[in-house]
Amino acid sequence: MPEVLSRRALNRATLDRQLLLTRTDLPALDAVRHLYGMQAQAPNPPYIGLWTRLEGFAHDDLARLLHERRVVRLSLMRSTIHLVTAEDCMALRPLLQPMMTRALGGAYGRGTAGVDLEELAAAGRALVEEQPLTFRELGGPLQERWPEHAAADLVRGVRTLLALVQVPPRGIWGVGGQPAHTTAEAWLGRPQDERPSLAEAIRRYLAAYGPATVMDIQQWSGMTRLGEVARDMGLRVFATEDGAELLDLPEASRPDPDTPAPVRYLSEFDNTLLSFADRTRTRIMADEYRARVFTINGIIKATVLVDGFVRGMWKVTQKRGEAVLEVDLFQPVSAQEREALELEGMRMLDFVAPSAKVRDIRLG
Repeated sequence: MPEVLSRRALNRATLDRQLLLTRTDLPALDAVRHLYGMQAQAPNPPYIGLWTRLEGFAHDDLARLLHERRVVRLSLMRSTIHLVTAEDCMALRPLLQPMMTRALGGAYGRGTAGVDLEELAAAGRALVEEQPLTFRELGGPLQERWPEHAAADLVRGVRTLLALVQVPPRGIWGVGGQPAHTTAEAWLGRPQDERPSLAEAIRRYLAAYGPATVMDIQQWSGMTRLGEVARDMGLRVFATEDGAELLDLPEASRPDPDTPAPVRYLSEFDNTLLSFADRTRTRIMADEYRARVFTINGIIKATVLVDGFVRGMWKVTQKRGEAVLEVDLFQPVSAQEREALELEGMRMLDFVAPSAKVRDIRLG
């Protein structure tokens, strides 16, 4: 019988892989590589995600990597925008492309019915490789060529068929505006990997998120039918308390369940909450809190971890030189935990609102 991992043991293992048990002195690039994809629908969450994990992280540490084209933002896992290293971009996108292309065969692709998809991809590539374009700028020329189709549907088709990266200044802290896109191949000056390894992607996932079920890996990636590949990799097998099979790297660390876990502020869309199936998501967050954190409009709210588990949500509001951190706690905390929330919260305000002259924390 496989060894059973308690919820708390699973929690500590995942926190360790996610660099949330102790802040590390890894360079930002190495941290992005290790985390193997940081959800990045909005520009700021990856900065907060790295700040809460790394010692001495500064905004320019990530901004520089984006300008130097060592990390990129593009649609990857679950067809959502992620921040990854340039190398992972070129290895992951071809693995995920079949999943993305299949979407054009269903309801998602009705808007491009009757369009030759190879021709659409070629037309889109030519336009964005001439110069980076916003989706509005891309849609106009595409609709001139296919006037019977909506511009938004044609753009959606191009975004699905091509690896379109969002070029700076998109993704730079404090800079607004609509994202402009070009192909990953043009931006990085090399082709996508011709023989990407699915087994390597599974190993990388487990190194960042494990131990995990096959369903967890599929939830994270958006791919299906990964069980046969995973079970041929010589992975170690564990079980959850309710009998689900967990897979893990044989050499991976699994800290003692009693290892202390510090207070941590997680950003919106943090992958720690998004990379597991429902059955094992409770390693981080109790089921009764899900409806409050996962909103009906697709926003995953910023959360706070106390003793390793989601205990509340937070947001920062700024106006007239004042920054206020509001923490909405789901349950009471001890005096020691409250002090830790306030101390870490002030550090958070220093990072997200460095120019604010007045800073305050409100714990509710």
